[in-house]
Amino acid sequence: MSEKSNNVVIKLPRVRLSFPSLFQPTQFDEKAKAKYCATFILDKVEHAATIKEMQKAIATLLADNKVKSLSPERIALKDGDESEREEDHGKYLIKASSDKRPLVIDRDKTPITQADEKIYAGCYVNGIISIWFQNDPKHPEWGKRLNSALSGVQFVADGEPFASGSASVDDFDAFGDEDDDIGF
Repeated sequence: MSEKSNNVVIKLPRVRLSFPSLFQPTQFDEKAKAKYCATFILDKVEHAATIKEMQKAIATLLADNKVKSLSPERIALKDGDESEREEDHGKYLIKASSDKRPLVIDRDKTPITQADEKIYAGCYVNGIISIWFQNDPKHPEWGKRLNSALSGVQFVADGEPFASGSASVDDFDAFGDEDDDIGF
């Protein structure tokens, strides 16, 4: 953990990648600016030291900014046990984003492009993020928050891809051209 002014840099070793938008920015609603982003999944046992480091960074940033506490929805680090999604239980998740395209490299530090199709939801990566405190007096409606900025991602290993939502020909049954025959 290295500290700079109002943020703390964190290295995430061998974590699962989810919802990657590393090569093209994504806009989640009309009011928000399109950003590069990714969610990193940390196992509570395997990544206990990294999770503790992030929790310490959060506590330090809150103390440095004279904030006693924030509600969980205002902190980028999320406890998966509080999620409705069963697959998040036993994990912590942190979503990081950036206006600038993050560094995306392979194990040997060579650049990875989108055309390489090497980065996908479910693969294992090393990540570099910064946790930072937000309190913009020009935008009081945003309130005080602890956000996460995305700096870089390094491919580590293949993993079981998360569901892509794509159908396969094998998902369908063949059927005739009778109006009342729907196939399934």
